[in-house]
Amino acid sequence: MTTRHMTARLDQPREIRRTFVPRVHYDPESFGRLSERIARFLGTARFLVYLTAFIAVWMVWNSFAPASLRFDPYPFIFLTLLLSVQASYAAPLILLAQNRQDDRDRVQYEQDRSRSERTIADTEYLTREIAGLRVALNEVVTRDFLRSELQQAMRELDAKDNTVRG
Repeated sequence: MTTRHMTARLDQPREIRRTFVPRVHYDPESFGRLSERIARFLGTARFLVYLTAFIAVWMVWNSFAPASLRFDPYPFIFLTLLLSVQASYAAPLILLAQNRQDDRDRVQYEQDRSRSERTIADTEYLTREIAGLRVALNEVVTRDFLRSELQQAMRELDAKDNTVRG
């Protein structure tokens, strides 16, 4: 009796399923970095200049070259197809780059928020400490207060001394 015809048992591992589709392993981080580089390039003036030059050369070649060398006559259907393929790849790459940037922004926002919370907590702690020091200083004799009290006591002693001698 083969394993395939037996009823499924929960105490035994499943049979490994074989597929004819090859498994492609890729590093999502590397692919993401590559997509960001491409998206950044697609958003530059250099890309627009290159694309414009490519299209101009394509159109001039296929309009004015000898008929035997033209490969895409006037409606330029092959050029349209190439531009459509380029656009169909550019859009998802740009979206992927934006998603990665959103993820980085979210992490940065969370870090900023936690840093802000720590700063607020530190500020509140220092405020309480300063308030405690102010209360404690009100109870502590200051140098000026002590000086004025000693001067007052000296005047009173001098006044008593003068009355006793006099």
